[in-house]
Amino acid sequence: MNLTNHFLVAMPSMQDPHFKRGVVYVCEHNEEGAMGLVINLPIEISVGNMLEQIEVERELPVNNPDSLTQSVLNGGPVSEDRGFVLHQPKGQFDSSISINDELSVTTSQDILPLLGTSEAPEKFIVALGYAGWSAGQLEQELAENSWLTMEADAEVIFETPINERWDTAVARLGINPANLSIEKGHA
Repeated sequence: MNLTNHFLVAMPSMQDPHFKRGVVYVCEHNEEGAMGLVINLPIEISVGNMLEQIEVERELPVNNPDSLTQSVLNGGPVSEDRGFVLHQPKGQFDSSISINDELSVTTSQDILPLLGTSEAPEKFIVALGYAGWSAGQLEQELAENSWLTMEADAEVIFETPINERWDTAVARLGINPANLSIEKGHA
């Protein structure tokens, strides 16, 4: 099983505050574990304000200020002081990982001065922290019925309002959340 480029959609029974009604984009999943970003848990700061607070110096003018009004996301409970930019591929940054033709994740700071400029990826989200699972841990959580899985959809990440991403992901699975059971069983 490889869930890279999939969503983990929290079951309604999930009570962990980091993941309750959460949608996690899985950036990497292999025999060593998994890493992803929660894409629907905003924190109380915009991308533009964050860039000001960390005093990012720009060489290019901001020509897309609307992109800087989006909320920074709490990407997960691990390394919450570390930033991640999930974006459409554009250029190559020092620490970019191309996940597929539609998405890359960048941890290097060289992307930050470009956000909001003509050199920025057209669509992006910024997250602080990430969700991580050790070898076998995610598989165990799946066996415990903690998550639904589905192939990731860039439209959910970039076009769907943050507060609607869980409902949208569940609806795309063709499931009515009221019909989800916390019981696990076998057919």
